[in-house]
Amino acid sequence: MWCSMSKFHFISLPGSPPLACEPSDGLQQEEPAMMRRSDNYLPVPAEEKNLDMDFVNTSARNKESITKIPGIGFLKIHAPWNVLCREAEFMKLKMPTKKVYDVKQGSNLVEKIRLFIRKVTAPLHPKVDANRPQSVKSLSHPFSREKQHLFDLSDRDKFFDSKTRSSIVYEVLKRTRCTKAKYNMGITSLLANGVYTSAYPLHDGDIEGVNAEPNDRKLLYEEWASYSVFYKYQPIGLIRKYFGEKVGLYFAWLGVYTQMLIPAAIVGVIVFLYGCATVDDNIPSMEICDPRNNITMCPLCDHACSYWKLVTACGTARASHLFDNPATVFFSIFMALWAVLFMEHWKRRQMRLNYVWDLTGFGEEEEDHNRAEYEFRVMEKSTKQEHSTPKGEKVKLTCTDRLPAYLTTVVMMCFMILVTFTIVFGVILYRISIKAALHISTYPAARSNIRATVKTTAAIINLIVIIILDEIYASIARWLTTLEVPKTEKSFEERLIFKTFILKFVNAFTPIVYLAFFRGRLVGRPGNYLYVVGSYRMEECAHAGCLMELCIQLCITMLGKQLIQNNLFEIGIPKLKKLLRRRKSDMDSKQKEELNKTLQRYEKDHFLGPFVGLSPEYMEMIIQFGMVTLFVASFPLAPLFALLNNIIEIRLDAKKFVMELRRPIAAKAKDIGIWYNLLRGLSKVAVIVNAFVISFTSGFIPRLVYQYMYSPDGTMHGFVNHTLSYFNVSDFQPGTDPLQPMHLGYKVEVCRYKDYREPPWSSTPYELSKEFWAILAARLAFVIVFQNVVMLMSDFVDWLIPDIPKDISLQMHKEKILMVELFMKEEQGKRLAAQDSHNQDNSSSPSSATQPRSRPVSHTNCY
Repeated sequence: MWCSMSKFHFISLPGSPPLACEPSDGLQQEEPAMMRRSDNYLPVPAEEKNLDMDFVNTSARNKESITKIPGIGFLKIHAPWNVLCREAEFMKLKMPTKKVYDVKQGSNLVEKIRLFIRKVTAPLHPKVDANRPQSVKSLSHPFSREKQHLFDLSDRDKFFDSKTRSSIVYEVLKRTRCTKAKYNMGITSLLANGVYTSAYPLHDGDIEGVNAEPNDRKLLYEEWASYSVFYKYQPIGLIRKYFGEKVGLYFAWLGVYTQMLIPAAIVGVIVFLYGCATVDDNIPSMEICDPRNNITMCPLCDHACSYWKLVTACGTARASHLFDNPATVFFSIFMALWAVLFMEHWKRRQMRLNYVWDLTGFGEEEEDHNRAEYEFRVMEKSTKQEHSTPKGEKVKLTCTDRLPAYLTTVVMMCFMILVTFTIVFGVILYRISIKAALHISTYPAARSNIRATVKTTAAIINLIVIIILDEIYASIARWLTTLEVPKTEKSFEERLIFKTFILKFVNAFTPIVYLAFFRGRLVGRPGNYLYVVGSYRMEECAHAGCLMELCIQLCITMLGKQLIQNNLFEIGIPKLKKLLRRRKSDMDSKQKEELNKTLQRYEKDHFLGPFVGLSPEYMEMIIQFGMVTLFVASFPLAPLFALLNNIIEIRLDAKKFVMELRRPIAAKAKDIGIWYNLLRGLSKVAVIVNAFVISFTSGFIPRLVYQYMYSPDGTMHGFVNHTLSYFNVSDFQPGTDPLQPMHLGYKVEVCRYKDYREPPWSSTPYELSKEFWAILAARLAFVIVFQNVVMLMSDFVDWLIPDIPKDISLQMHKEKILMVELFMKEEQGKRLAAQDSHNQDNSSSPSSATQPRSRPVSHTNCY
């Protein structure tokens, strides 16, 4: 491991002596000339290279010739063989034994089908040995120095691969203790306090160039991180081998998600094409577009707007049918079942990977070290309470200590959500005011297509606000989580994920929720409209409903976030940071080019970006999953856009991990953690949301009720007239009637508006009609039926598909039996050896009965 330092000194509390650290468990410091790929390196400033490196338990000194980068020095730390053995046993690392067994994929029929599919898809598989199915598998067992004879140690340099060596070194460095306070003060503390600027394992080698030797990094670049292989499967085995299980699981999950989007995208396109094919046969659209109906509509705004003809909404009505047709109900049910199938498919895939990667015994009991910030807070508390704390009692942070941070978190989270609501309300006022301004404009071009102009510009403003607030909310969530001082890295990560998800979810979906469920419902009626902020009249939906505007908002938000935030930011920002790091080296371009040719691997990796974790990658995919599932009834093309984005996203992330980022410390994980719970929660909420979208946002229920309750001939003829109520223009409030009442060329006495209300000549004018209550009852009944039916079907599918594939369950059972047999043979061999030794002693010495029994020979070779 190489670590870079800005100031080589240990941080101490005010008034206390400098902290001294215990020896770091056998780790050794060497010069970079002795570098190996499995070693970890620590860059150090040039002016302090002559200091003794007490931290690594050695008195060796760094020399000026170590690095060619001005102002930076490097410290190499690696673990010798005996430390690797000891730590592998302590960490309970599963290592392959000499015992191998045949792997059967299942029954003969299933195996033949799999072999056939693999032959057909052979061109889609990367040319990587680690990705090929194995017919035999080594029996794995937690490493033990007393049982070294069970493992194949013929080549010690390859027994522990590079990611395992790096993780062992990092684990030892994290465990290094402070001799004064007896609290963890390892490498994480030094990094957190700026003693070292970075710590990272090395990449395998160069990717490009004539002298580039074959290595795993180059193979990943050729078979994974290149856009020319976008159509191929990912080499998940090699990704896990190089980056570790946690990164491997992320890309495996992303691959499964992308594969599952293919059938969803195909069905979504079919639903959209069905809408295109039936638009000319849609009777409500035909009635709106028929000029013979001569329906005069009430003004869309006060004073500035005039009466208008319903026929002018012909284009909007036809476009709405593309997304608001009977097929969208089927698609909503399909996507609810798709989400369940995706979750089940991933669980089975995850179990298969756990078996192949020997993670079946990896559990939550694995040790998680305390964070540096937590240890410092505990030390501060112990210093203040030194006399009041009983001896032997361990000091820790309690809820009382964290209460100010918790209160700050609650207040800030509520404030940020309120900010989001305020900005959305500001965009609503923009739409209202710009619509009125365009109506009174004297320019014909401005008045030509007012609705499209307002919808598009408002959606773009929402997109820009979402992108800006996303970055702000991510920083605020991290700050709030830091204030809470979580004890472990796992706790810190889960709290950060939860806060970030809440803020980003509210930020992304608040405008969409408003369009889907609130716009057009809090309007009032002509002569009694609802006003906000003085004279601003609440927005109305188009005659065909708000589904078209919801579709536009979803389309622009989804495409904008994917193109700008996810892709351009991921390409542009890392390159910009890399350029800034190179500029800080105080060299001109020619010196940099010449220097780059002679730089060592650890110096080249220093210019790469630091690995900040997988949370940003997961978060953008979770938000996208919400876009795909929550409002899919209004936008059936969402799975297609997500699929196209993910095909690019996989290669973009791969290129970033291989070329732009330092190699991360390999971390073990048997699942994707809290992200699975978020996915499952979103899939459940999606059923309810889509039920309400179909019922209240689309026109499906009103059309159904009209056709079977009010239509004289059982068809949709007369549906448009049925949805329109009458208004007497003499009932306008003072100052709200149109400025140009003769805009249509004739005097209007009665206009129409979309609502179910009694006509002005009835005994209860403008009151809600019985049709309104009948449709409302039908809508609520549909929500209840849809939700329960789909949930029941989802639970049935969940119950029907086992979480563990049958062949994997059999192989895991077979492994346990083989392991028992292996240890039984070993114990039997020990007994026979002891018996033979005892017999030899009896035969060689008549007084052997009084002699103590000799101990068996130990097989330990680590010391």
